Amino acid sequence: MFRRSIVLAATALITAALAGCGNTDSWVEAHASSGWAAQYGDARNSSYQPNDGADSLRLEWVRSVKGELAAQVALGSGSYLAVNAQTPAGCSLMVWEADNRARQRWCTRLVQGGGFSSPLFDGFDNLYVGQPGAIISFPPTQWIRWRQPVIGMPTTPRILTPGHLLVVTHLGQVLVFDAHKGVVDGSPLDLIDGVDPKDPERGLADCQPAHARCPVAAAPAFAEQTGIIVLSLWEPDTDAPVLVGLRYRPGQNPVLTREWTSDAVSGGPLASPVLSADGSTAYVNGRDEHLWAIDTADGTPKWSVPLDYLAQTPPSVSPDGLIVAGGGPGAKLVGIKDAGDKGEVTWTRDDVEPLTTSSQSGTHVAYAVARDGEDAQALVVFDPADGRTVNSYPLPNAGGWPVGVSIGQDRRVVTATSEGRVYGFAPA
Repeated sequence: MFRRSIVLAATALITAALAGCGNTDSWVEAHASSGWAAQYGDARNSSYQPNDGADSLRLEWVRSVKGELAAQVALGSGSYLAVNAQTPAGCSLMVWEADNRARQRWCTRLVQGGGFSSPLFDGFDNLYVGQPGAIISFPPTQWIRWRQPVIGMPTTPRILTPGHLLVVTHLGQVLVFDAHKGVVDGSPLDLIDGVDPKDPERGLADCQPAHARCPVAAAPAFAEQTGIIVLSLWEPDTDAPVLVGLRYRPGQNPVLTREWTSDAVSGGPLASPVLSADGSTAYVNGRDEHLWAIDTADGTPKWSVPLDYLAQTPPSVSPDGLIVAGGGPGAKLVGIKDAGDKGEVTWTRDDVEPLTTSSQSGTHVAYAVARDGEDAQALVVFDPADGRTVNSYPLPNAGGWPVGVSIGQDRRVVTATSEGRVYGFAPA
């Protein structure tokens, strides 16, 4: 009887232990890196990094991709950096070590034409990147994990729930992939009818300037809290693009549904939408030189604020609703607070011309590349609470236009220009 009691007690302990363990698969499922995972940072396109940024920097290295760039640098959870270049020959997708003077880890050549899309790093340094007609995943080495055909050129991919990858192509095909296996979850959703699947490069030249022959010219935004995906869509034979809201329904059939279409943004949206921390609001630049706040539940407008310039890059948004308006030629540095039923301009810097989206790092540090004199460019460090300039660092021999500022989990800062020069800064 005594031995039977011991066996029963041991069995109960093992059962309790197993019950407490539960399913631990989630830790191996793909999630966005803790660095600057892709263009505009996270899936919401917030251009916000929670770590307190360095207000004093030093230029560590400058390197060229020997070609052109049109999208931000992606930063992994460790020291890896990835760029999707457009080069006349040789490698175009490159992975470097940001903390080792940009030493190259590996590189490969992709089909050219998709430079407006950045790579995406997951938390295990796997890379996801598009080329015309395909989405490809690489492990931390250059050997391909998986490759799948798509209709068109993928915009910057996004992680949805852990293990699931969102791919939206410039021709309006929307797919969800198992990030590990590379198989499609559910059925693709086609936003445009009658697209020729054999011509994935149709309209690509219209994507960078956001013209009509590129139906989806900018990366989508996704908030896990609401399951809503927001993107801009220029439908055939229409005068302007509209906003579209899709719902992601994991484990259901269909996995994607089109919830609403909105023409609330006057003249149509320009650049990627950005979602609030709770996913309830989309902030969108209008071609009417206004910043718009859109209700993601139904696509109705909440408020708009005149900027008096055409913002060609998305705004950045902090978790507490501090918005720094987008940049571009003729732009101003503008801080806006979302007060719920209206947007309040809290400060304006007419003497700074930001050419990029401002990347926020914590509460009191943000970075943007601004015009420096007639033809030069500088990385400006400023306080997003009041717009005050903290530091400014000239970018040596910067040509073309800047493609944005990426912030690493180690507080390193990387920026680049369209002529392919990449600049790596470290905390001073």
